[in-house]
Order: sequence, then C-alpha cells, then structure tokens
Amino acid sequence: MDWIFVTLVGALAIALAIAIGIALDRERTLDATRAAIAGNANRSAAARRQLELDDGTDVARLVRRLRDRLDGAESELDQQVRNASYLADLMGVGVVRLAEDGTVDLANPAAHLLLRRAPGSLRGRTVLETFVDARVGEMIATARDRGAASGEYRLSGADGPILIVRARRSPVSGMWVVLEDVSELRRLQQIRTEFVDNLSHELRTPLSTVSLLAETLAREAEAAGDGVPPRMRDRIGKIEVETGHLVQMVNELLDLARIEGGGPLILLDDVDLGRVARDATERLRVFAERQGLRLVVDVPERIPAIRGDEARLGQVVVNLVHNALKFGRAEDRDPADRGGGSPGVADGGELNDPAEIRVAVRAGDSSVVLSVTDHGVGIPSADQGRIFERFYKVDRVRVRGGGTGLGLAIARHVVEQHGGRISVESEEGRGSTFSVTLPISSPLGSSGG
Repeated sequence: MDWIFVTLVGALAIALAIAIGIALDRERTLDATRAAIAGNANRSAAARRQLELDDGTDVARLVRRLRDRLDGAESELDQQVRNASYLADLMGVGVVRLAEDGTVDLANPAAHLLLRRAPGSLRGRTVLETFVDARVGEMIATARDRGAASGEYRLSGADGPILIVRARRSPVSGMWVVLEDVSELRRLQQIRTEFVDNLSHELRTPLSTVSLLAETLAREAEAAGDGVPPRMRDRIGKIEVETGHLVQMVNELLDLARIEGGGPLILLDDVDLGRVARDATERLRVFAERQGLRLVVDVPERIPAIRGDEARLGQVVVNLVHNALKFGRAEDRDPADRGGGSPGVADGGELNDPAEIRVAVRAGDSSVVLSVTDHGVGIPSADQGRIFERFYKVDRVRVRGGGTGLGLAIARHVVEQHGGRISVESEEGRGSTFSVTLPISSPLGSSGG
C-alpha cells in the first residue's frame, strides 16, 4: 500500500503549492477564476459548483485546510510504516528499502540486527556497504531487471546468520529487500540428517547379520523337513520377514536423508524411461510370484528420452511397483480367483485380470508419463493428500503391517528433482493408479523402447 500513500502525499503537495500561489496573487487568481466561470456558462451545475469562487472566499483558510490534510496524510503514512516495521520486527524479518540510486533510505531494526549493524547506521549506504557480499548485489541487480529475485547467503562472516534474501522492485520507485533468518532451521536440518545417517549406518551391520542368520535358519528348517515342528518353522519365517522390514526401513531412511540433504540432482543423462520401467519391474518378478500376482509391462516401441538420473528413476519405479504388489490384491478376494496364467512379467495385454499389476509408459507432446495400476485395496480419499509425506501410512495399511511410509516420500522427492510431478487416483476397494509425469529432454530426443 506504500504507493497509494506516496501518491496521495504527492497530490496534496501539488495542491498546497497551487493554493500558496493563489494566496500570493489573490486578485489575479480571482479574476482568472471569474473569467473561467463566465466563459463556461454551458457547463453542468456540478462542474460550476466545483469551480465557482466568490469574493468572500477565504483562500488562507483553504490553504490551512489543505495543509492539515497533507499533515494528516503524512501522519497516516508514518503510522502505517511504523506498524509494518513493528510487525516485521515481531516476525524477525528485516526490511530494507533501496532508493533509485541503490542506497538505503529505510531499514527496520530487525534488518540492523540481522546484518549486525548499529541501529540507524544503514541509511545512505550502498548495497555493497550494507550486505558486504557481492552475491547479494548481483541478486538485487537481477531483481531490478526481472522484477524479483531471491537467494540464501551466510552474511557477516563465517559465524554470521544464514539469511534468505528476497528482493522485489517497487511499483513506485526503488527496491524492497526482505531478510529472513533461517540459521536455526538449517542447523536442525543438519542435525537431523547426521542423526539419521549415523543411526542408519550403526543399524545396518547388526541387521545384516540378523537377516543372514534368519535366512540360514529358514533354509536349514526347510532342509530338515519334518524334523522341525511347523510352529517353529512359522516363527523362523516371521523372523525373516520382520528382519527384512527393518533392513528396508533403515535403507530408506538413509536414502531419504541423502536425497533431502544432498542438494539438487545433476541431470546429465538422456534416459529411456521405457527401458527403466522394464528393468525395474523385472527385479520384482520373484516377489510378484510369491504374492500370486502377475506383472504386465506396457511400453511402446519408441519413447522420447528424458533428462535425468537413471538409477534414481529406477528407484521410483521399484517403489511404486513394490507398493502395488504389496497392496494390489483386495483383502476379501478368494485366492482361487487371482487369475489364470503363470505369474511373473508379461508384455502387453489388457488389464482385465484383477490379479494383474500394469506398468505403462506413454509419451505426450512435452512429457513422458509412467503409470502403475493395481486392483487392490485402494486408498481412502481422506488419505490421498498425505500419502507422499514421510512415515504417513493409511490406517488399513497399518493394520496389515505393510510398508515403512518412506517409499512414496522418496519417489516424490526424486520426481520433483527431475522437474516432474507424481499423483494418485484411487478408489477404496477398487485399486489405485500412480502416475509420474516427467518433461522430455528435447523435442527431437528419442530412444528405442
């Protein structure tokens, strides 16, 4: 709202100057006004009332009234600026206004505190003198050209605060710069990353040993045949399964910490998403057989290439297909109705068997879409907005004991780092379709499927 008040003050200042000119030459002004009124007799009554002045008009009183209005506008403007500055200080946000020549003409107390300057010492300083960082000057220059820009910087030395600096060109004149301290947030993020990293590494060794022992016990129990009671065999199998869940959770925790804390991915490769889908699905063939489900891969002969990290995209496909295999069969379905044919990976065909999981890749005008469809338990509509959050698990999934709540969060992070999006369409009790949309690397880029 600053431009409204500035405009109002400017308009009132012009009116005051005109009024003072009238006071200095009253007779000439009155004569000119009378002549104007006489020469415009055909004007409307409303217009005449606006222009009409008689000999008894007190111009000095008009000047005082305009001056009072100007003083009131200035007072209101000052009040608004003080309130906004006070609110910004309460929020810990620094506000700096740069004039057209690039010098500071306003800075609130929070800005002085964040930049470690004495109160009132920033006024009149240049951008370099204010921020003591050439990168901020470049960012502000970019904002002056483009209208807005932002960046994250550690200012005031190696032990200074980490600030997000946002610059936006004023619609009136100059530039507004907002400073937000994120030092504590970054410190907590670093602590979390280190904790998860250390914990995951410390857990991996004993869990790998337990997992290996559980597999050995299961094989020996199977080899012993009737020499091992069925109840003991069942318990050994449960140990193996639960150990596998723990290993998966540790791996996914470490993976998510690396993805979130490792910065943006370097996307240099042209990736054939169709081939990635085939390879990732093949890795889960044995798991599909154990679940009594059949994987169907539907990929055309030629798919345009996408720019990305092939290993990470393969991880996304594995996570989505693994979820579909775990929850891709309705709870009340009779095992005898799981569909005919041998389980495993098949190409093509229609998804008319409720025991099938379909992995499809399709190319659009500017993107490639990967979809994974199942006919399983589905996801309640109330949960669909949160399933990509870390550790979030649908209640029905909790009851069944499946999943760690991290796979979809990892998939979302990887897809977004590739400039794409991930979404879900689901109906409870009828199945789900997860879709990943990724931009094509170039209009002419293509690769065989």
